[in-house]
Amino acid sequence: MPQTTELITTLKKLLKRHNKTYVDVAVCLQLSEASVKRLFADQNLSLQRLDEICALLGMEISDLVHEMRSEHAKPISELTHAQEKEIADDLHLLLVTVLVLNRWSWQDITNRYQFSEAQVIRYLAHLDRLHIIELQAGNRIKLLVAPNFKWRDDGPIMKLFLAKIETEFFRTRFTKDHEKLVVLNGMLSNASNGLFQRKMAQLAKDFDTLSKDDANLPIGERKGSTVLLALRDWDYERLFGEQRKPLPRA
Repeated sequence: MPQTTELITTLKKLLKRHNKTYVDVAVCLQLSEASVKRLFADQNLSLQRLDEICALLGMEISDLVHEMRSEHAKPISELTHAQEKEIADDLHLLLVTVLVLNRWSWQDITNRYQFSEAQVIRYLAHLDRLHIIELQAGNRIKLLVAPNFKWRDDGPIMKLFLAKIETEFFRTRFTKDHEKLVVLNGMLSNASNGLFQRKMAQLAKDFDTLSKDDANLPIGERKGSTVLLALRDWDYERLFGEQRKPLPRA
C-alpha cells in the first residue's frame, strides 16, 4: 500500500476514534462536506489542510505519521534482558507497566494511586520508548505487545516476582470466596507429566482470555488476580523429611 494511502487510511481511523465526521472536517477547512469527501477519495490533501485536520484532532502531522508506522509495526512478544532490567529497577515503573498491561488508563492510575499526572505521563513515556505502548494524544494508551507477550523465563522481572511470591503470596489461608488453593501429590509417568503441562498451558490461555474479556469493565468491577501454576519433581521424602533407601544393585 502506497504511503499516501496508508496516511489517509490512518487519518480516517483517527477521525473515527475522536468521533469526528466529514462535517467536522468541512467546518474546520471551510469547505462543503462533498468537497471534503472528494479530497479524501482522491487522496488530494495539501500539507496545510492535513495540518489543519491534525489540529482538529489535537495532534501534529508527526503524530499522524507515528500512528501510521505503529499500525504496521510487529507487536513484541518479549522484551530484552536490558529492557526488563530498566523496569525491574524502578518498582513504580513496574507497577505502572503491570497496570497498563491490564488495560488501565492513565486516569485510572492517577485516581487509584498516589502518583501525580506528571509522574504517570513520565512512566508512560518510558514505556512508549520501550515500544510496550504508544502514548497517543490526550494521554490515551495503545498497547503494542503481542497477545502472547510474556516476561523472560529467567529475566529480571520474573526473578523479582518469584521473590515476592515466596514472601507474600502464601500469606493467606485461601478461605475467602475469591481465593482457591489446590495441592496435589502423586506419581506420574513422563507422558502423563507432559499431558498435564499442556493442560496447564491451556488453563493459562483461558485466564488470559478472561482477563482480556474483562478489560473494558470499570476498575471497581475487577480485581488484580494472580494464579500460580507449578509442577515439579517433589517426592514424598521432601514432604515428610524421610530419606529414600538406595536402590539395590542389579
